[in-house]
Amino acid sequence: MRRGTWLPPVDIYENADHELVVNIELPDMRREDMEITVDVGTLVIRGEKRMDTSIKEENCHRVERSYGAFSRSFALPPTVNSTKRERRVQERRALSVRLPQREEAKPKQVQVHVE
Repeated sequence: MRRGTWLPPVDIYENADHELVVNIELPDMRREDMEITVDVGTLVIRGEKRMDTSIKEENCHRVERSYGAFSRSFALPPTVNSTKRERRVQERRALSVRLPQREEAKPKQVQVHVE
Protein backbone atom coordinates (compact mmCIF):
# COMPACT_ATOMS: atom_id res chain seq x y z
CA MET A 1 0.00 0.00 0.00
CA ARG A 2 1.11 3.57 -0.54
CA ARG A 3 2.76 4.94 2.55
CA GLY A 4 5.06 7.82 3.15
CA THR A 5 4.94 11.49 3.86
CA TRP A 6 1.97 13.56 2.80
CA LEU A 7 1.14 17.17 3.57
CA PRO A 8 -2.47 18.02 4.27
CA PRO A 9 -3.46 21.47 2.92
CA VAL A 10 -3.73 24.34 5.41
CA ASP A 11 -5.42 27.75 5.51
CA ILE A 12 -4.25 30.32 8.09
CA TYR A 13 -6.08 33.59 8.66
CA GLU A 14 -7.18 36.06 11.34
CA ASN A 15 -10.91 36.18 12.08
CA ALA A 16 -13.13 39.01 13.35
CA ASP A 17 -12.61 37.83 16.96
CA HIS A 18 -8.87 38.59 16.61
CA GLU A 19 -7.89 34.93 16.62
CA LEU A 20 -5.32 33.27 14.42
CA VAL A 21 -7.21 30.37 12.82
CA VAL A 22 -5.40 27.37 11.37
CA ASN A 23 -7.64 25.05 9.33
CA ILE A 24 -6.10 21.80 8.13
CA GLU A 25 -7.79 19.13 6.02
CA LEU A 26 -7.52 15.74 7.67
CA PRO A 27 -10.00 13.47 5.89
CA ASP A 28 -10.72 10.07 7.43
CA MET A 29 -8.62 10.81 10.52
CA ARG A 30 -9.56 10.25 14.14
CA ARG A 31 -8.64 12.53 17.04
CA GLU A 32 -6.36 9.91 18.53
CA ASP A 33 -4.31 9.85 15.30
CA MET A 34 -3.24 13.51 15.58
CA GLU A 35 -1.22 15.61 18.00
CA ILE A 36 -1.09 19.40 18.41
CA THR A 37 1.65 21.19 20.34
CA VAL A 38 2.80 24.77 20.76
CA ASP A 39 6.44 25.14 21.70
CA VAL A 40 8.61 28.26 21.64
CA GLY A 41 6.35 30.18 19.27
CA THR A 42 5.78 27.28 16.89
CA LEU A 43 2.55 25.40 16.28
CA VAL A 44 3.14 21.77 15.34
CA ILE A 45 0.40 19.49 14.01
CA ARG A 46 1.40 15.89 13.39
CA GLY A 47 -0.27 12.58 12.93
CA GLU A 48 -0.72 9.56 10.77
CA LYS A 49 -3.41 8.79 8.22
CA ARG A 50 -3.98 5.05 8.06
CA MET A 51 -5.69 2.95 5.47
CA ASP A 52 -8.66 0.87 6.58
CA THR A 53 -7.17 -2.40 7.90
CA SER A 54 -10.13 -4.41 6.64
CA ILE A 55 -9.00 -3.77 3.03
CA LYS A 56 -6.42 -6.29 1.91
CA GLU A 57 -3.63 -5.20 -0.43
CA GLU A 58 -4.28 -8.05 -2.85
CA ASN A 59 -7.89 -6.83 -3.28
CA CYS A 60 -6.92 -3.29 -4.28
CA HIS A 61 -7.15 -2.27 -7.92
CA ARG A 62 -6.09 1.35 -7.44
CA VAL A 63 -4.93 3.40 -4.44
CA GLU A 64 -4.57 7.10 -5.23
CA ARG A 65 -5.04 8.63 -1.80
CA SER A 66 -1.93 9.11 0.30
CA TYR A 67 -1.43 7.50 3.68
CA GLY A 68 1.29 7.76 6.27
CA ALA A 69 2.77 10.18 8.75
CA PHE A 70 2.71 13.95 8.41
CA SER A 71 4.06 16.89 10.36
CA ARG A 72 3.31 20.57 9.74
CA SER A 73 5.03 23.40 11.66
CA PHE A 74 4.07 27.07 11.64
CA ALA A 75 5.89 29.99 13.27
CA LEU A 76 3.43 31.99 15.36
CA PRO A 77 3.54 35.79 15.45
CA PRO A 78 4.46 37.29 18.83
CA THR A 79 0.96 38.80 19.08
CA VAL A 80 -0.61 35.35 19.59
CA ASN A 81 -1.43 34.07 23.07
CA SER A 82 -0.32 30.47 22.57
CA THR A 83 -1.28 29.41 26.11
CA LYS A 84 -4.97 29.72 25.23
CA ARG A 85 -5.92 27.54 22.30
CA GLU A 86 -8.99 25.77 21.12
CA ARG A 87 -9.13 22.83 18.78
CA ARG A 88 -12.17 21.57 16.91
CA VAL A 89 -12.52 18.57 14.67
CA GLN A 90 -15.31 19.23 12.21
CA GLU A 91 -17.65 16.62 10.84
CA ARG A 92 -16.01 16.67 7.44
CA ARG A 93 -12.77 15.91 9.23
CA ALA A 94 -11.05 19.24 9.08
CA LEU A 95 -9.14 20.39 12.14
CA SER A 96 -9.48 23.99 13.26
CA VAL A 97 -7.02 25.44 15.79
CA ARG A 98 -7.84 28.90 17.14
CA LEU A 99 -5.22 31.01 18.92
CA PRO A 100 -6.37 34.35 20.36
CA GLN A 101 -4.26 37.47 20.18
CA ARG A 102 -2.75 38.85 23.37
CA GLU A 103 -4.91 41.60 24.88
CA GLU A 104 -2.21 44.23 24.32
CA ALA A 105 -2.06 43.29 20.62
CA LYS A 106 -5.78 43.70 19.97
CA PRO A 107 -6.77 46.94 18.27
CA LYS A 108 -8.06 49.63 20.61
CA GLN A 109 -10.63 52.21 19.72
CA VAL A 110 -9.85 55.73 20.89
CA GLN A 111 -12.59 58.33 21.11
CA VAL A 112 -11.65 61.73 19.76
CA HIS A 113 -13.55 64.86 20.81
CA VAL A 114 -13.66 67.73 18.36
CA GLU A 115 -14.28 71.21 19.73
